[in-house]
Amino acid sequence: MIANIYAIAAVAIIGGGLFGFDISSMSAIISIPQYKCYFQSGPVPDDPSLCTGPTSDVQGGITAAMPGGSWLGALCSGYISDIFGRKKAIMIGAVIWWIGSTIICASQNVGMLVVGRVINGFCVGICSAQVPVYISELAPPSKRGRLVGMQQWAITWGIMILYFISYGSSFAEGTAAFRIPWGLQMIPAIGLFGAMFFMPESPRWLARKGRWEEAHSVLALVHSKGDPDSPFVRRELEEIRDMVEFEKQNSDVTYLELLKPHMINRTHIGVFTQIWSQLTGMSVMMYYITYVFLMAGVSGNANLVASSIQYVINVVMTIPALLFIDRWGRRPTLLAGAALMMTWLFANAGILAAHGHWAGPDGVDHTPAASWVVSGAPSKAVIACSYLFVASYAPTWGPVSWIYPPELYPLRVRGKAVALATSANWAFNFALGYFVPPAFVNIKWQTYLVFGVFCLAMFVHTFFFFPETAGKTLEEVVDIFEDRKGIRWVGTPAWKTRVGTRRGLNLERGKVDEEAVGAEKGGVRVESPDRSGSEEVGVKG
Repeated sequence: MIANIYAIAAVAIIGGGLFGFDISSMSAIISIPQYKCYFQSGPVPDDPSLCTGPTSDVQGGITAAMPGGSWLGALCSGYISDIFGRKKAIMIGAVIWWIGSTIICASQNVGMLVVGRVINGFCVGICSAQVPVYISELAPPSKRGRLVGMQQWAITWGIMILYFISYGSSFAEGTAAFRIPWGLQMIPAIGLFGAMFFMPESPRWLARKGRWEEAHSVLALVHSKGDPDSPFVRRELEEIRDMVEFEKQNSDVTYLELLKPHMINRTHIGVFTQIWSQLTGMSVMMYYITYVFLMAGVSGNANLVASSIQYVINVVMTIPALLFIDRWGRRPTLLAGAALMMTWLFANAGILAAHGHWAGPDGVDHTPAASWVVSGAPSKAVIACSYLFVASYAPTWGPVSWIYPPELYPLRVRGKAVALATSANWAFNFALGYFVPPAFVNIKWQTYLVFGVFCLAMFVHTFFFFPETAGKTLEEVVDIFEDRKGIRWVGTPAWKTRVGTRRGLNLERGKVDEEAVGAEKGGVRVESPDRSGSEEVGVKG
C-alpha cells in the first residue's frame, strides 16, 4: 500500500479532475461551428458560420444534464460509501465515467448527448462527495485543508487540460472537433481505477466496521511511517474508538438523522457551503465564459484563447490556498472571497449597464445568449473584472467548499452528510446551468447583479454561522458544536472560534500528554454533552 499522504491524495483527486474535464468538454465546444451545426435546433443553413446551435433552453438542458446526474450520484454516494468503503466508492465512480464518456463520444443527437452527460454526472456526484471524505479521514489535522483542497486544484487542472485539447480539436473537420475531446476524457478514469488498488482504505471507515487492526495499521502507515506505537497514532486511534463506541447506539443512520435538533446547524452549514459556492456565479465564468467574451467583442479563435487565460488563472491562484489554507483558516478565507467576488460582479454589472447596449434578437455572432454588447475600453474592463473574479474565487470558495463540509460531522453521519451537502452543490449547479443562457437572453447584464447580491448574503451568513475548523482533529470539531457553554443546538458561536494549527502540529509531533503544550492562547475547554470527557479545541473567547 502507498504510505505517502500526498501520493494518496494525488491519486484520489483525479476523481475531482473528472468534473473539470466535463466543464471544458462543454465550455470549449459550445461556440465552435461544428458543434452548432451538428446539434442545430431547426434546419441547418448552408453556411456553417450561420449555425446558431441549440436554442438557449436546449443548451441549458444539455449543460444541466451533468449536474443533474451529479445530484443523484451525490445522494447515492453516502449509501455506496458506507457499504463498500470510501476507496471502492471512488472506483465504482470511475467505471461509471467510462460508460458515460463512451455514450457522449458516440452521440448522434441531443437526447443521446444528454443521457451520456447524466451518466457522467452520476460518477462526478459520487467522486466529488466521497473523495473529500476519503482524504479528510486519512489526513493529519495540520495538512487536512491543503490535502482536501487539492480536489479543487485537480478540477482546475482538468478544466485547463481539456480546454486546450478541445481548442486544438476545434481545427479538425466535422464531428471530430468535439468527439476527440469527449473520447479522451475517459483516460484519467482508467488510471484512477487502477491506482486505487494500491491505496489504503479510510481508517475511520475500517474502525466503524470493527476492523480495528487494519485501522491501526493504516494510521501507522500514513501518520508515523509504520510505527504503531507513535503517540499521535495511539491518541488518534483512541479518539476514533471513543467515537465509534459512542455511535454504536445510533448505528442505523438515515438522512433524517441530519435534521434532528443537535445536527441541523451542522447540516445547514455544510449544505450552504456548497450552495454558496455555486451562487458565487463561478458557473457563469466556467460554462459560459465564451458568451461573456462575445459580448465584450472577442470572437472566433481569439475568444477561445482569451477564455483559456481564465483557466490558467484558476490553476495558478488555487496554489496559495493549498499552501496556506491551514494557517489562514476557513472563515477568513471565505469572508475575503465573498467580498472580493461581490466587488467584481457589481463592477461588471455597472460597466455593462453604463456602456453597453442590446445586441438584437440574434445576439452577437448569431448567439442569442450573447445578448449585450460593449466595446472599447469598457469591454477590456469587463474582461479584466472577469479574470479578477476567477482569481478571487480560486484561492477561497473554490477549495474551501470541498475542505469544509467533511470536517463538520461526526463519523456515524459523515458519509451521508457530505453526500447531502454535495448534492446541494449539484442541485444548484443544475439550476444555474439551465438558468444562465435564458438569463443572458432575458435580463441581460442584470444577471451579474443577481450573483453580486448572493455574494453579499454569503458574507453575512458566513460571519455569523460558520465556525473555524482549521488545525483541529475531526473529533475535536464535533466538540465545537456540542459545547455546553455555547448556544443551544449551535455550540460555540462561530465568531469566537479560532485556527488551531499550532496545536495540531504539536499533537502530530507527539506532544499529547502535556495539556499546556500546544494549547492556543486564551483557549477554553469544550465539554461534550453527549460524550464523557472534554477536549482542548483552541477556542478563544
